[in-house]
Amino acid sequence: MAPPQPRHLLLLLLSFLAAASLATLAAAVYEDQVGLADWHQKYIGKVKQAVYHSQKSGRRRAVVLTEENVIASLDLRSGEIFWRHVIEKNDPIDQLSLSLGKYVVALSSGGSILRAWNLPDGQMIWETNLQVSKSSKPLLHVLSNNKVAKDNLVFVSAGRWIYAVSSIDGVISWGKEFSFDGLEIKQVVQSPDNDIIYAVGLAGSSKLNLYQLNAKTGEIAKHIQESFPSALCGETILGSHNVLVALDETRSGLFLIEFKGESISYNKVYILDLVQDLSGTVKLLPLMSNGVIALQASSTVSLLKLKGIDGLEVIQSFEQPAAVSDALTITEKDEAFAVVQHVGSEIELIVKFTSDVTNEFIREKINIDEHRGNIQKVFLNNYIRTDKSHGFRALLVMEDHSLLLVQQGEVVWSREDGLASIVDVTTSELPVEKDGVSVAKVEHNLFEWLKGHMLKLKGTLMLASVDELAVIQAMRLKSSEKNKMTRDHNGFRKLLIVLTKAGKVIALHTGDGRIIWSNLLQSLRASKSGEIPFALRIYQWQVPHHRVMHENPSILIVGRSGADSAAPGVLSVLDSYSGEELNSLRLDHSVVQIIPLTLEDSSEHRLQLIVDSHSHAHLYPRSPDAMNVFLHEMPNTYLYTVDIEKNVIRGHSLQKSCHNSDDEYCFSTKELWSIVFPSDTERIAISETRKMSEVVHTQAKIIADQDVMYKYLSKNLVFAATVSPKAAGEIGSAAPEEAWLMAYLIDAVTGRILHRVTHHGAQGPVHAVASENWVVYHYFNLRAHRFEMAVIEIYDQSRADNKDIMKLILGKHNLSAPITSYTRPEVMVKSQSYFFTFSVKAIAVTQTAKGITTKQLLIGTIGDQVLALDKRFVDPRRSVNPTQQEKEEGIIPLTDALPIIPTSYVTHSVQVEALQGIVSIPSKLESTTLVFAYGVDLFYTQLAPSRTYDSLTDEFSYALLLITIAALVAAIVVSWIWSEKKELRDKWR
Repeated sequence: MAPPQPRHLLLLLLSFLAAASLATLAAAVYEDQVGLADWHQKYIGKVKQAVYHSQKSGRRRAVVLTEENVIASLDLRSGEIFWRHVIEKNDPIDQLSLSLGKYVVALSSGGSILRAWNLPDGQMIWETNLQVSKSSKPLLHVLSNNKVAKDNLVFVSAGRWIYAVSSIDGVISWGKEFSFDGLEIKQVVQSPDNDIIYAVGLAGSSKLNLYQLNAKTGEIAKHIQESFPSALCGETILGSHNVLVALDETRSGLFLIEFKGESISYNKVYILDLVQDLSGTVKLLPLMSNGVIALQASSTVSLLKLKGIDGLEVIQSFEQPAAVSDALTITEKDEAFAVVQHVGSEIELIVKFTSDVTNEFIREKINIDEHRGNIQKVFLNNYIRTDKSHGFRALLVMEDHSLLLVQQGEVVWSREDGLASIVDVTTSELPVEKDGVSVAKVEHNLFEWLKGHMLKLKGTLMLASVDELAVIQAMRLKSSEKNKMTRDHNGFRKLLIVLTKAGKVIALHTGDGRIIWSNLLQSLRASKSGEIPFALRIYQWQVPHHRVMHENPSILIVGRSGADSAAPGVLSVLDSYSGEELNSLRLDHSVVQIIPLTLEDSSEHRLQLIVDSHSHAHLYPRSPDAMNVFLHEMPNTYLYTVDIEKNVIRGHSLQKSCHNSDDEYCFSTKELWSIVFPSDTERIAISETRKMSEVVHTQAKIIADQDVMYKYLSKNLVFAATVSPKAAGEIGSAAPEEAWLMAYLIDAVTGRILHRVTHHGAQGPVHAVASENWVVYHYFNLRAHRFEMAVIEIYDQSRADNKDIMKLILGKHNLSAPITSYTRPEVMVKSQSYFFTFSVKAIAVTQTAKGITTKQLLIGTIGDQVLALDKRFVDPRRSVNPTQQEKEEGIIPLTDALPIIPTSYVTHSVQVEALQGIVSIPSKLESTTLVFAYGVDLFYTQLAPSRTYDSLTDEFSYALLLITIAALVAAIVVSWIWSEKKELRDKWR
């Protein structure tokens, strides 16, 4: 056999090296890569109840119940979550408690469901269903009397029902329904000496009933009834073991009710005789201490000492804002409670004992961040110090929904749990890193910069302590490439700016999710009159590009001064880099609809239209420059409104001024059209439209036979879905014959219905997303007992003649002809529906910089994960046997169901609990989009729907590339030498 020629050796070497260098480009996400370009943060929400479990050995923990319907066990040392359970919103948790020191018992669904979890690991032990009256407030009672507790019973009362349930296995020991009509149990009181319990209830508003029951059997031993001369409002607390304090209907007097033997005696005390200058609504706080009650008004919180039924004595009053904790048992005869009040920029924690309420056991001042707002709740806990004295710690719930643990005058840890209730999200670019300007100018001051370098020097010389090494590691992570506070050339580093339900604005870094700044807006804080503002939306306000590059970008926050839709609106403008409030404005009109326009004034402020309850549109910013820009485009500005209550969609145009108003920035609206859906056959379920910021790469779509289809890309296209009235409820609430869903494509300028399709036997909930010329929506098929996902694509037939190359070259086409909605469009619609496995919580679509990359649907599943589904799977042109040309185009063979590919989960194996929304943000790389999902948890990642075709991946082996280049150079040199020698030998022959 002849030896291989040098040219063949070179080809073999090139092939091997090329294959080796390309092997690293395989698209895959390994387990150790999770977390490099994504992050996941867990939260619990605003705490409304907390119970402690501070055992002598093991981990000390607090079990909390939050407004986001979360039950969680927290480590008291660090605030970390041991375990948590996020319960569905349709099963609201009413109350929780600890039983036997090892079970977490929770009452939910109006008292009809009682559950128990194992305290150490959160595993559910049992669940019991109870028959109760859901119209009343349910109560959970875990009694501490040893004679009763040894039977491991917990008591549940709701309406006129009372149950005794075993806390070990959930078995109902007994249940009792009282025969008195309209009775509502308010308190269950234990006897300190025997196994007797007392149930106190109100019938109507003025009849008090006292039942004496055997705790083991539920038998009624006695029943006493007493009528009061005036009605009660229903608020009652236990002032002592035999005295009940009740607030009257006018909230101006207190009834002191004593149970003695077989009789009930009472005395009425007027609050104004006790506390002067009261204002606002008076409430009884659930202090539940022995002989001390707390009374809250809008201006003060007052502590009152109970003197039997003879009266009350004011101990001390605290100016609002202040909070009082529940009583904490210290000894058999003594209890402690805490009062927290604001003193200047600090908060003050005061601990008192009920045996000596005039003196203070502890008074500590604590510094906290001003952007946490006022104190709202406090939960007290005690511990034994090394000197055997009592020490106290407290969980504080602040106005911004954050949770803090304070002890010995210091904040031990804090949790930013306001992030569990995000209402809107926007983004902002980071500052540009300029030559000659240190990045430290953005991140740190000079002192911190020098301090950091000194720490790094100590670490290099191995002189740093353990704490200093931890600081050095944190600094390195913060200064890593993805965590820098400047823009990167790929556009991955940004600020995620979120608006929470509490009215707090928080900026998160996309690199690691850390908080850059936060601001609790004064305009969205509760007023002294008790009015609670309502945060609505957040928008980009100013994005400097050319003329104002020296200015920082800013954001606009829109809210209402009250929960009512007719309440006046509030606006606030914040600096995107620092969070500083630049401007705040209380509007003299309401906020019903916010319309961000695509227009900008000379200062690059983005124009906004705010529609009030009188259908007047108000222009912001209120400047002559913005007015001139808007007036130029006003004839082409239209808006539509969807009134779900009246079941109508209306279209409007704008007129130059408001009637009976001198405000030049106010515009009246003129109704152009309306679509009234018949209420007996249809109810509006959802409406969607394209994002105004969406970028479309091309209008033309080349299909398999080299034909051209032109997308109908009108930004005035509105998708609306209606369902039959009986199908508007939960799944299964209607029979297939009574249920249908109708989908509409409507032109928002003329009100013309471009397309309508009916799905018989279908019902909601309906979720939809619109992009380019298509809409995808999700619903339930009652006939097939499965979820379905349908797609509608709409094409412009008026441009169908623009297919001749010569016409395009010679300019004889209508591609550049102006488009008007008043001309009846020639459209072609294609639609298809597919079975889908899961119920859906949210749907979004990927957005990229130029709109070239293949679209993917981002589907929030019922399992609180985000699934990326290629748009080609919901292509209406799919067929069972696609032709070869269709296969080359990328048409996938038709199947009845959409595939669920395990590797397509954007969230990998993690869950975004109580998933609420998904946001896609374009980066500078066309191949990559940034995805942010939020609910109780937060999740962020980078997604490449068509893989990273315009950049090298992080796994690309640059070393192998250099070796390949060196080997190629060496091979060329060796081949050249061999070639020269061969030519020389040939010449000598």
